[in-house]
Amino acid sequence: MNDPKYQARRLGELMCEVTQSTLWQPAAAWVKNRVPSSTLVCRVGSGQATYHRFDPQYKQHQITYGLRMIQAKHQPNTASGWLSSREILKRGYFDGELSTLNLLAHTCCHEFAHLLQHSAGQRFRGSVHNRHFYTILDELHENGGANAVREELAERAGQIGMPLPEQTFELPNPSQQRAGWNVGEAVCFDHGLRDFQGEIVRVNRKTCTVHGTGKSRGTRYRVPMQMLRRAT
Repeated sequence: MNDPKYQARRLGELMCEVTQSTLWQPAAAWVKNRVPSSTLVCRVGSGQATYHRFDPQYKQHQITYGLRMIQAKHQPNTASGWLSSREILKRGYFDGELSTLNLLAHTCCHEFAHLLQHSAGQRFRGSVHNRHFYTILDELHENGGANAVREELAERAGQIGMPLPEQTFELPNPSQQRAGWNVGEAVCFDHGLRDFQGEIVRVNRKTCTVHGTGKSRGTRYRVPMQMLRRAT
């Protein structure tokens, strides 16, 4: 099936499977030693939101991979605004090479690092991507965990006929990205679990100022360009 959303959802399901088998299983005993009876549930969300959260009542970790995040990491212009892209480039993960496969594999590692960070008591309000987090993320890449995720994800995607692109790409020049948007254009974007519609009233260096329209009327947002989609 060539439907982009179907393909993104299937890839998200593979990311969930690989997170469980390659990252969670080796670490589960350590996590449960910290918080007995802890479990992990992975799911594919319908928007861009990609995150880890913990429910203390049920002792359940949840990792959500956003469907539109998966789609965004297939193209340089939409991958440019994601933290995972900057981490790969700045910290030299996967030899500092950006590709769809590397980005999705690293996303699994990034969210799982939050799980380990939370379990270690090193995630604090207002201090999420702190030195403790990056120590954990660095270790996942240095000890072979990230490469194992990459290999397993590539293999499973190939088995279902959806091979993940390994060809490397460079991020677009910000000035070229700005040239792609114009004042007056109708756009939409995700914010949390909601979908917003609006009109561009200003093109800034890295964002566009958008006035809400329709159900979003009365709102005003500065939206990163990579999050915008043209309204249809």
